[in-house]
Amino acid sequence: MKRKIAIGFEGSANKIGVGIVTSDGTILANPRHTYITPPGHGFLPRETAHHHLDHVLPLVKSALETSKLTPEDIDCICYTKGPGMGAPLQVSVVVVRVLSQLWKKPIVGVNHCVAHIEMGRVVTGADDPVVLYVSGGNTQVIAYSEGRYRIFGETIDIAVGNCLDRFARVLNLSNDPSPGYNIEQNAVHVKVDISTENGGEIIALFFLNHTKAK
Repeated sequence: MKRKIAIGFEGSANKIGVGIVTSDGTILANPRHTYITPPGHGFLPRETAHHHLDHVLPLVKSALETSKLTPEDIDCICYTKGPGMGAPLQVSVVVVRVLSQLWKKPIVGVNHCVAHIEMGRVVTGADDPVVLYVSGGNTQVIAYSEGRYRIFGETIDIAVGNCLDRFARVLNLSNDPSPGYNIEQNAVHVKVDISTENGGEIIALFFLNHTKAK
């Protein structure tokens, strides 16, 4: 059976990416560009959407050049339909619709969360995993049951990724390449007592120790 080739657009937050993959999980191209704001600042939907508009077409060209493919080689066009930030998501939607008409290719809308899980299955070879899904907007325990992915548990306040983003802003850490990465690099030099059963205390201790180290 001939393997299928898909080009996908991900622009649900501050990163816009255009990937080309085969049906067996082989990545042929994966160029992307991140909207970086000054330390201590988050990213707003309108400005993020403008960033995506500026970079999405060069990324399409880069992806095709890297993969050494032409639009005729593409079998379908995929895009993140949600969840995510509304304005940035709309950039991908518009581009995908135009390319679909120009290239005469079908469109496949993809759930952002399910895509993360499916990528993990491809990389690990897991057959029927119970997943701890941690992202900027979600922190959930998910498993496949009765024909669909179902949430069996989740945080009761904010997602871990959102917590890290806010924490980085409080400490005025750089957003380049990402807040979580810079927290990790700084945490190497900080001793944190995680013997407590209260997760909130862990964050407080980390903040206190990090501030003292600064």
